[in-house]
Amino acid sequence: MKSLTQSLQKAFKGGMDRIVAAIALLILAPVCLIVALAIYLQMGSPILFIQPRCGKNGRIFNFYKFRTLTDDRDAAGNPLPDEQRSTPLGEFLRRSSLDELPQLWNVLKGDMSLVGPRPLVVRYLPRYTPEQARRHEVKPGITGWAQVNGRNGISWETKFKLDVWYVEHWNLGLDLKILLLTLWIVMQKEGTLQQEEFRGRSDGTV
Repeated sequence: MKSLTQSLQKAFKGGMDRIVAAIALLILAPVCLIVALAIYLQMGSPILFIQPRCGKNGRIFNFYKFRTLTDDRDAAGNPLPDEQRSTPLGEFLRRSSLDELPQLWNVLKGDMSLVGPRPLVVRYLPRYTPEQARRHEVKPGITGWAQVNGRNGISWETKFKLDVWYVEHWNLGLDLKILLLTLWIVMQKEGTLQQEEFRGRSDGTV
């Protein structure tokens, strides 16, 4: 019975993810258009940062974010440090979490969920311990348990433990709690929801 209940909850979660993402994309379309135009006018193209990330069961998918760094490079063609490529617009997008909006498309496609462990870059895949790799038993999320429990203020080891804790204790009530906490954090402007995995991209985008 418990297994059946979990299966029904997971099916409900998947359906609600897509419904909420579709509605949010429709409502936020004007905001996305304004952000895209602002990025293009200040930094040119590309407007989106697209990068392969690890999803459920280690499946690779293209992850989307609004670009927040310029493509400024040194004389040798290497990207300048993030601090030198950052702009007031990019800082605002990260601080407000508006740079995360394109991930609603990932949710609509089924690559991601609204709530789950944050998707990490592919090169980390061989580095996980068997326990840490359990984070891939569920779809990655726009926000997650680690993001509402310290974000950048906690170690990678702690983040992985929080991710695995989420996998082991998942239920719809926990997802709702995480979404409400995420909303509160963003409203309080207590830092952005992004983590170190988004920093230092060699293509000049974040």
